[in-house]
Amino acid sequence: MTLFVNRLTQLDVSWWCPTRGLVGASWHVDVELDGELGDDGMLFDFGDVKPWIKQRLDAGVDHTLLVPSRAPGLEIHDCREGLCISTTLPWAMELRVPRQALTLLPWREISAERLADHLAAELMRRPPPRVSDIRLRLREEEIEGAAYTYSHGLRRHVGNCQRIAHGHRSRLYIWQLGKRVPALEQRWADWLADRYLVDEADIVTGDEPAWKALLTTRYRTDQGQFFLRLPEKRCHVLPTPTTVEWIADWLAQQIASDTGCETRVQAFEGIDKGAIAQAVP
Repeated sequence: MTLFVNRLTQLDVSWWCPTRGLVGASWHVDVELDGELGDDGMLFDFGDVKPWIKQRLDAGVDHTLLVPSRAPGLEIHDCREGLCISTTLPWAMELRVPRQALTLLPWREISAERLADHLAAELMRRPPPRVSDIRLRLREEEIEGAAYTYSHGLRRHVGNCQRIAHGHRSRLYIWQLGKRVPALEQRWADWLADRYLVDEADIVTGDEPAWKALLTTRYRTDQGQFFLRLPEKRCHVLPTPTTVEWIADWLAQQIASDTGCETRVQAFEGIDKGAIAQAVP
C-alpha cells in the first residue's frame, strides 16, 4: 500500500552552483510512503505524517546553504566559526559559518531530484512502524511570469533565517494605475536574479583592497559567528534588514522613483507568503 501527501511542506534554501554562484531556491515537498496496513486500516495517520517529516526537514536541510563538496573550484576546511567554504568558480566567495548552517553533499552539483532521494534515504534510517519505503519529490512552484531568486541572512531573526546564506525563489507582482505591469515585473526579477541582499549595518569595511571590489558581511547571533565575502557586483545593499517587508518597500520606492508613477509591489518570500508595499514618486 502507498500513502501520498502532496505539498506536505516546503523548503527554502540556497545552493552553490559552479556556473551561477549563490542561488536561492524554494521547493514544494511531495511524499509517498509504502508499507503494510495496521489493524486500524491505515498505514500512517495523515495527522502524523506531516509533523514527522516536516520536523526532520526543518531541523536539517531547510534554511541552510547546500554545498556540493566536489564542485570545481571549491574548498572546505575547519575554522573558528565552524566551517569555511572558499570558491573560485564562477566567482570568488569566502563563507565562514557554524556547521548547522550548511548541508554538505558529496556531489559536483546540486539537483532537486538527487537531493530528494538523499533526504528520503535519511528519513528511512529510522522509519515509522509499518513503513517500508519513503519517496520525496522536490518541485518548484509553477509561476507564470516573473520570478526572482535571492539569498540573504537576517541577523535579528530568532530562528534559522539568521543563517547568513539561505534564500528563496519567489513571485513578483507590480501594479501601476490599478493594473499589473508584467514588463516591470520581469525587469526587476531579472535584476534580482541570484543576487545577495545585504543589510548595510552588517557590512565590514576597510579589510579588503578597494580594487578587489569585494563586499564583506559579518555578524554574531545565538547560533554563532557568521562571515561572508563575495563580489560587490553580486550584491545589493539595503539601508534596512533584508526582510521581505523591507524588500517590498525598497522595490516600491525604487520603481515609483524610476517611473514617476504610484506603485504597489507584492514581493513574495518563497511560496505563498510575503509582503505588500506602496510608494509614490
